[in-house]
Amino acid sequence: MERVVDKLAEFIIEAKALTYMSGKHPQPVPSRPGAKDITHEKGSFRYLDSHFGGTDFLGQEVVWQDEVPVWAMNYYGRIIDPARFDGERAGIVIKQALTALYQEKRFLGDFTYQHALGEYIDQSIGDYRSFLGVERILVADRLVYQLDYQGGLIKP
Repeated sequence: MERVVDKLAEFIIEAKALTYMSGKHPQPVPSRPGAKDITHEKGSFRYLDSHFGGTDFLGQEVVWQDEVPVWAMNYYGRIIDPARFDGERAGIVIKQALTALYQEKRFLGDFTYQHALGEYIDQSIGDYRSFLGVERILVADRLVYQLDYQGGLIKP
């Protein structure tokens, strides 16, 4: 069983790196009205990141193995201080920070990334089986962006 779980964790990191992070475009026909859906498939695994909104957004990532949902994460992100920071800047910082994190072959855990546009900080508890976390961007020690997330394994 642990070997299968290791493959799941590896697939999650790969899917995250090859979808939003790589600039992959959403599917032309969304799963729900107004959704932006980005998918990735490999072997028996299928990944869907489906979200709504722009600078303030809500979404969910799901992984299926052989058409059975096995893992999910939901998230809500927002610009806290639009006078100092915008969605374009947030996207630049997040993509570079998460690219560095995924290169470490992980997507959870304490992580800090210094960028010219702001300091990215991710803090979480748990592992991919059950987790809760928050990512933030600070500019001059002021919170300008925050995303809360949670998720883990899905069991029947």
